[in-house]
Amino acid sequence: MENMTAREKLYYTAWMIVLVPILMGTAACRKYLDKTPPSAFDEQYVFGSVPNATSAVIGAYEPLSGTQAYGSRLSLMYPYDTDEMIGVTNTTAPDNSSRDLSRYNLQPTNAQLAGPFQQLYIGVERANICIKNIPAMELYSKGTATEQAELRRLYGESLTLRAQYYLELIRNWGDVPAPFIPSIDQADLFLAKTDRDSIYDRLLSDLKTAEDLVPWRGDPGVTADERITKGAVKGLRARIALFRGGYSLRRASRKMERSSNYSDYYKTARDECYDIMQRRDKHTLNPSFQAVFKDGLDSYKQDPFGEVIFEIAMGAGLTGNLGYYDGPRFYVPGNAAQLGNSSIRVIPTYFYSFDSVDTRRDVTTAPYYNNADKSKTVQTLVNMTSGKFRADWITPAPTTTSQQLGINWPVLRFSDILLMFAEAENELNNGPTAAAISAYEEVRKRGFKGNEDKIGTTPASKEAFFNALVNERSFEFGGEGIRKYDLIRWNLLHRKILEARANYTKMMNKQAPYNTLPQVVYYKTGSQTIIWGSSLYQPSPASAPPGGYAKANWVSSITASWITNVAQLFTPDRNELLPIPQTSIEANHNLTQDYGY
Repeated sequence: MENMTAREKLYYTAWMIVLVPILMGTAACRKYLDKTPPSAFDEQYVFGSVPNATSAVIGAYEPLSGTQAYGSRLSLMYPYDTDEMIGVTNTTAPDNSSRDLSRYNLQPTNAQLAGPFQQLYIGVERANICIKNIPAMELYSKGTATEQAELRRLYGESLTLRAQYYLELIRNWGDVPAPFIPSIDQADLFLAKTDRDSIYDRLLSDLKTAEDLVPWRGDPGVTADERITKGAVKGLRARIALFRGGYSLRRASRKMERSSNYSDYYKTARDECYDIMQRRDKHTLNPSFQAVFKDGLDSYKQDPFGEVIFEIAMGAGLTGNLGYYDGPRFYVPGNAAQLGNSSIRVIPTYFYSFDSVDTRRDVTTAPYYNNADKSKTVQTLVNMTSGKFRADWITPAPTTTSQQLGINWPVLRFSDILLMFAEAENELNNGPTAAAISAYEEVRKRGFKGNEDKIGTTPASKEAFFNALVNERSFEFGGEGIRKYDLIRWNLLHRKILEARANYTKMMNKQAPYNTLPQVVYYKTGSQTIIWGSSLYQPSPASAPPGGYAKANWVSSITASWITNVAQLFTPDRNELLPIPQTSIEANHNLTQDYGY
């Protein structure tokens, strides 16, 4: 392992962990065995030293990275459709799999439900084992100062991991069973659903504890890797607080509701974000939006500015379908076939919602497929793909046909801290404060780098500033799995879906404000970039410009079926949450299927 990067060592260690799965397996055997198997690693051994305890915690990280979690399903399937992008297109009958998931045509038997649901609970179980055992270790209170500090960090990481697993469970399924102790210690393994508010409150309390245990990024002795640091703990606490204070679909009423004391949680979010904003030595914006992805995540490098506060470590050839499932298709040397699924498509109205000088547009969206000679072929407008995770941005370039390109998934960025702070300030003060406006404009000016004077006038009223934030978060986080859940907590998902369809229809019918857009575009490639031969904002020229430009259908590629595809069967007060997988309902007689499923 001496030639591995810190990131590769972390991932390799996670995959080599056998200690925690062995412990998990003891739960099923406790009623039948009264002797300790001589070959088993028991809890006393695993949590008998700092290195072993570290291995157990790395094992609690591992479920985050699998294809049933952020390696694929939770990052590339569950967040769609929205008003930004749609999942894999559907021109055939329902498939009871990923197409139905994107179209909100969900049945409890859907093939994409059981795996993520179970994977998240594996993560909860592994975290629970660490949370139980690490503070009970003798070294936790009697070890050297270094040992105690490392064990405190491990305990804080475990609390944070459990919170991340539960956040994903709640925002997808609502009220869920909520074990907070290992299965082996449970009196009854058939748990009923727990009200999500009580789970959220427990997580907020846990994270308050964790933030005092975990060091900041860059503190003495803290290695540059993907482990959780204080900024991630505090940022996750802010995010959970906004979900706790936001709208969600309730079991009893079957309506989208928020609690009467929601402002208490906005205060928590504001305070946590404020604390992070005071530590610009630890986390701040990368001056280049593109660099966060092209030079960082897609190049297997950590952001030097700490903008990416929390990321899920992937391993090339092992896990992580980012850049293969989504993004433009590509070639690898010696392979004649074009690779990649390009399964996440940009809704044209989202592309045109960006200002033409907003640098985020051409990072978030990719209008081309790659050719074997590294030139590019522009696709029709309806086939534009998401662009932040691209195989052609990977350095060094992929050399195998593996779908697991190993691009890390960003869970939390510093720009989110700034915009969460601005949102909370606006809500708590009945309008934007100077600090809220400053945070909002910092993000926007980075997006308009080189044209900062064109960001427009920041609204001064509460409603107008909130609407500006709704838009800004879309420009900033498109394709990062955030939009759908933002719209749900604001109770705006249905409205934004309807707006997207209506605007899409206007674009197809050449109605304002889309009436001047080109029906076709002309382009050529040079130095691996696209050179446009015609405007993306003015009517098409009567003929191709001289110089060997190719033509691609643009607005003319839109048909009614593409518009119908957008969240086709979404039903409000139902599809904001997913059905419990049928396999889990059958396995646990105390689980109920709610929300009309």
